[in-house]
Amino acid sequence: MVPSILYWYPHLNQHLTILTMTRFFALLPLLTFLFAFDGTIAFPSYGSLAGLSTRELDEIIPTLTARDPESPPGPLEDTSAKLVNDPAHPWKPAGKDDIRGPCPGLNTLASHGWLPRNGIATPTQIINAVQEGFNMGNDLAIFVTYAAFLVDGNLLTNLLSIGGKTPKTGPNRPAPAIVGGLDTHAVFEGDASTTRADAFFGDNHSFNETLFDELTAFSNKFGAGLYNLSVAAEFRFQRIQESIATNPEFSFISPRYYTAYAESFFPLAFFIDGRDNSFQLDMNVARGFFQNSRMPNGFFRSNVSWTLDLIDLGPIFAPHPIEPGANNGTINSYTLDPNSADFSATGFCKLYTDFVNITVRGLYPNAKGALLTALNKNLDFFFSGITGSGCTQVPPFI
Repeated sequence: MVPSILYWYPHLNQHLTILTMTRFFALLPLLTFLFAFDGTIAFPSYGSLAGLSTRELDEIIPTLTARDPESPPGPLEDTSAKLVNDPAHPWKPAGKDDIRGPCPGLNTLASHGWLPRNGIATPTQIINAVQEGFNMGNDLAIFVTYAAFLVDGNLLTNLLSIGGKTPKTGPNRPAPAIVGGLDTHAVFEGDASTTRADAFFGDNHSFNETLFDELTAFSNKFGAGLYNLSVAAEFRFQRIQESIATNPEFSFISPRYYTAYAESFFPLAFFIDGRDNSFQLDMNVARGFFQNSRMPNGFFRSNVSWTLDLIDLGPIFAPHPIEPGANNGTINSYTLDPNSADFSATGFCKLYTDFVNITVRGLYPNAKGALLTALNKNLDFFFSGITGSGCTQVPPFI
């Protein structure tokens, strides 16, 4: 899990300013607004309520059909490798109204029907999909999903989107409402992505051929044509340096500081056939996931249930350690941020605490009634993913 990085770089001991994490891992939805039949604006059932004003919430909430939040599912009984690109889950291209986003894993699960193919799902559906389809451990699945849902999900209807707006989206809501789902920059998505460009350049969610070609070149140079931990370490550092040199708004503080390294590790955990123990990812297979949201024919999920304690980011971080920071409005102006969570002994718990107290509370400063109830239930679910971490749970909102 993340704290294991201390083995590799033990003297980092600072920080966390969770960027207005009005954005783990948050995943999802959109604030799209579709025109209803009577010509008025209808708020979509999967649109996030995060960041909306009291007046807007008072207008929108009565139009929604509230659903009682389901408790997150437990771990799988069978965590062995098994066929997941099977007759019940064939690949199909996304339809014109189906939503896809910046996460290749979720896109792939939707295109194979492990998630609803339209890209709109409940937290339970997402947890079940990442467990069944990829063998993600239950604690990691819960933590990532609810971090995303709390920021970008609709807490009343219990729905999220894995991407951005649909093509039929109506007008945006006023700021500070989140309008782009998982595509929303600085919510879950962040800079220096493996195969997606920084938001500063206009498209942070589409597959970028130039970046994939660069990843392939690094795999040839450092991995004999395969993606492995050595390639992950070199390319992660390369992407950070590229963003420092080209993006004046580059930000690399928590939570992106954590998710960037996890993003480099996840293909090795989830995109390699479970019968292959080499920990080396074929680049043709990688292209299938990253570009086409497609598992190889006959693909078996991992033979390891990847729980939080197994996600060791040390081998990726240690070769080129860099502390959290950001450019200050000009390129090559990277300045360290002593308030951001890092990989120190207390960093992970501070990541959790600041996410709840700063980010979530900032998005829902005046929640009441059914919304407050749903918010506190989902915060409980979120914490249930890290009950064994030694972190102290933040008290319920009032």
